[in-house]
Amino acid sequence: MPVPVAPRRWPLLGHTPAMLTQRAKFTDALHEHGEVVRLDLGPLHAYFVTDPALTHEVLVSQGSKFRKGAMFDKFQPYLGTGLLLSNGEHHLRQRRLMQPAFHRERIEAYAATMARAAAALAARWQPGEIRTIENDMQELAVTIVGETLFSTEIGRHAVEEVRRSIFTVIQQGMIRALSPSFVEKLPLPGNREFDAAISRMKAVVLQVIESWRADGTDHGDVLSMLLLAGMTDQQTYDEVLTLLTAGIETTAIALAWALYEVGSNPEIEERLHAEVDSVIGDRPVTFADVDKLTYTTQVVQETLRRYPIWFVMRRTLTEVQLGGATLPPGAEVIISPHALHHDERYFSSPHRFSPDRWTPSFAASLPRGAFIPFGGGNRQCLGNTFAHTEIVITLATVAARWRLVPTRPARVKFTSAPYPDGLLMKAVPRN
Repeated sequence: MPVPVAPRRWPLLGHTPAMLTQRAKFTDALHEHGEVVRLDLGPLHAYFVTDPALTHEVLVSQGSKFRKGAMFDKFQPYLGTGLLLSNGEHHLRQRRLMQPAFHRERIEAYAATMARAAAALAARWQPGEIRTIENDMQELAVTIVGETLFSTEIGRHAVEEVRRSIFTVIQQGMIRALSPSFVEKLPLPGNREFDAAISRMKAVVLQVIESWRADGTDHGDVLSMLLLAGMTDQQTYDEVLTLLTAGIETTAIALAWALYEVGSNPEIEERLHAEVDSVIGDRPVTFADVDKLTYTTQVVQETLRRYPIWFVMRRTLTEVQLGGATLPPGAEVIISPHALHHDERYFSSPHRFSPDRWTPSFAASLPRGAFIPFGGGNRQCLGNTFAHTEIVITLATVAARWRLVPTRPARVKFTSAPYPDGLLMKAVPRN
């Protein structure tokens, strides 16, 4: 059965112009053309999966027939072979080594750091002050990752450098992933910025590892756990970069959008505040509170639905039957959490922020593959519970003390995800 080709294909460049100019608006509509739709990224043929059941096949039931795809190839020479980019036995071995860092008892210990950092940030705000919320949330995510990943002063310096550089790496890396290979070799400003950012991050992270080896002390942080597990400097570097990338970027985006949506919807804000007042009162949020904050969790779920990453890529290892399409070995496959999460066949009024949709019965009724904020299968994000806990604790900590009122409509800067661009919000004391 032939695979339909997406509209808006240019000569030579294929669908790259549509992807770079229209972003999610283009890919969200591809389900209208079939369950699997062909995209041409320059000379590269790719297969865009629009159906949740087929998405589940790629990620889970036929997951062993796939490996990371072309998008990750663009990053691998720079970010190494950590969990985010590795494949096969190496990926499974590294995942097993990393799992203890995200066991429940570890998350419970991290929760105290999350609550303390969120409270410290909120304590610095002044009544009536206009805050750029995405900057505050980036700072908070950096602080939390820094204190759980590295416990030393030199470690905090490393995290600050990564904060400065990681968004350049992600933005330019996405452009590289969608462009023909020759583009990354051109002397363009974006290419120079990308190379410089990678060089800075590598130098400072390797300095932290060298410092730890010279000291040899178990600081009770994730870095100590990695090195005590016997990882080489390169393996440790790769995993540290993976944790920093995942722990700063995605969580900061979700937190910023959650606070913006709560502040933009008085009814949602009122219900959130009522729950926080009832469960938390005026004490610090604890790990035990997270499961009790049910409406807050619904707000988080809706944020993850509304503002997920744009797409990920996989590559077939063998011939794969996907619905009515037969994909040859080496075929590139694209999955878009954003497109799936905004498909009105599964989410009514998908562009409306509605935490009330997340009833237990609604969540149970969703087809597998329709909601994948953390991926799926053995590629599911190892830090999903860490991220969920951090977002819930931060929302509850802020809501106990402040209302955040938007002073202008949201602006979006779309790269690998819908980044907030200048979410200006006024801090208003609850009392």
